[in-house]
Amino acid sequence: MAITMTEPAAKHVAAFLANRGKGIGLRLGVKTSGCSGMAYVLEFVDVLNDDDQVFTDKGVKIVVDEKSLVYLDGTELDFVKEGLNEGFEFNNPNTDGECGCGESFSV
Repeated sequence: MAITMTEPAAKHVAAFLANRGKGIGLRLGVKTSGCSGMAYVLEFVDVLNDDDQVFTDKGVKIVVDEKSLVYLDGTELDFVKEGLNEGFEFNNPNTDGECGCGESFSV
């Protein structure tokens, strides 16, 4: 089981953590939402929970709870810039499909 990130994603997260001045890493999770059923959740982590799994890639810690890991195993987190838009993309091999707006996915 593993969660990875591209170099641009790692640099972006590391810069945010440095500006924030605290934090263990980035939490990646899923929640029930959207028209396809599930949505990604990203938030900073200050304290680990008992059921958290921690992956380190390119010097950045990625924290995933056990329930989310089932849906996220093998995911690569990327940070992309296209014109004036920028944001995280999730390259998740477990998805069956995504909604038209890209905000939610199904497995």
